[in-house]
Amino acid sequence: MRKTGSPRWLPVSVAGAVLLSWAVAAAQTQVVAPANHYKPADDVKLGQEAAQQVEKETPVMHDAEVNDYLTSIGRRLSENIPPEFRHAEFRYSFTGVNLRDINAFALPGGPMFINRGMIEKAHTEGEVAGVMAHELSHVALRHGTAQQTKATPYAVGSVAGQILGAIVGGGWGQVISQGSQFGLGAAFLRYGREYEQQADILGSHIMAAAGYDPRDMANVFRTIEKESGPGGPQWLSDHPNPGNRYDYINKEAQLLHVTTAEHDSRQFQQVQAHLRSLPPAPSAEEVSKNRKAGRGTSVPDSRPRTANIARPDSRTTTYNEGNLFQVAVPANWRELPSNDSVTFAPDGASGTIDGNGVFTHGVEIGVARNESHDLPTATRELLDGLRGSNPRLTPGANSDPVSIGGRQALHTVASNVSDVTGGPESIDVYTAILSDGSLFYVFGVAPREEASIYATAVRNVVRSVQFTR
Repeated sequence: MRKTGSPRWLPVSVAGAVLLSWAVAAAQTQVVAPANHYKPADDVKLGQEAAQQVEKETPVMHDAEVNDYLTSIGRRLSENIPPEFRHAEFRYSFTGVNLRDINAFALPGGPMFINRGMIEKAHTEGEVAGVMAHELSHVALRHGTAQQTKATPYAVGSVAGQILGAIVGGGWGQVISQGSQFGLGAAFLRYGREYEQQADILGSHIMAAAGYDPRDMANVFRTIEKESGPGGPQWLSDHPNPGNRYDYINKEAQLLHVTTAEHDSRQFQQVQAHLRSLPPAPSAEEVSKNRKAGRGTSVPDSRPRTANIARPDSRTTTYNEGNLFQVAVPANWRELPSNDSVTFAPDGASGTIDGNGVFTHGVEIGVARNESHDLPTATRELLDGLRGSNPRLTPGANSDPVSIGGRQALHTVASNVSDVTGGPESIDVYTAILSDGSLFYVFGVAPREEASIYATAVRNVVRSVQFTR
């Protein structure tokens, strides 16, 4: 089944318990955003234009597992940006790039891109979060447009390529920069050491507030230096070391009174294992040569591997999903969070096809807008929406009354033709109306020949739901 594509909202749980003890110390380093002649709305406009160029020029990953994971970290960090650096116009997004080079960059207004090589070479989730917190700080401090403020004040629409060339850096940045209207050169706009230190310090504050250890940011810079090949890492060439970077980040962590915090997560290990199952990523140089030769770029589909999918475990793992609900699922299913829903599936049962999230076994749980406030009608509307991404879905003719978390609910069984196997699959649909009038849903998916096994597992998942508000 293709995952739902209509706008939904579901709080994504923080991976693991936050074991952080810290206080805002009076002595912590204060960060002041640099002078900027551009408006925050200009950052958004420039960033969106630049993001479109990135989509064209780099092999971005349409991989639900990777992007959902990056989004879960990114949301956790962005929600902890200090109030003075928050901009209502900004829209943060987090996307993987199928390149083995160790690099990451963020564009004005919020779009962030993280190379696959950065995730693969990180030792812990804290290291991934450290790079993302650093990049997020560049955005929050508006360093891209602040850098341009120092230059000749060209019109906003004329400098998008220059700012993108600055932030992306390296070969890609030069190509993009040279293609823009003014040939200022990418090197002119790369971040200087002052901005780098600001992003390190603010990034450490954001990490601490989000429940990560800022010392992992210091560690990842050493990881980058160690894991990069001859010629030095692209990331550090575009993000020069202000000097004593490792030492002052660790000192800042002490000022924040960090004692214990989350370093790693099960999701990090799962995503690294998932990346190892994909074809090796090319280097930026290889992609550039292929592009010049007219061969384009290759972004692998992470199509689910339907062979040898393990049966649902009788043991369960309990998850707390934000401030909305608690649920227990088979212990051999893993959580795949996203912005609009959460999926629990066994290994090998989830992935992407044509850039769309799909899964063959497991459950998707989410909350949908309800315009009717009538459960049968709202359920029909939900299934109509699901057919938008699953055109061969046939809703069941009858619905049975059940209970979800003490609320009246409905259960119906729909049928579909799997995009993965081409065979029939069964979808158990459970729905209930929440106190705010929105529609809570659970989709249980399995091939028809395994429907009886999974129907029992899904029913147990539904029975375990406890609403927390």
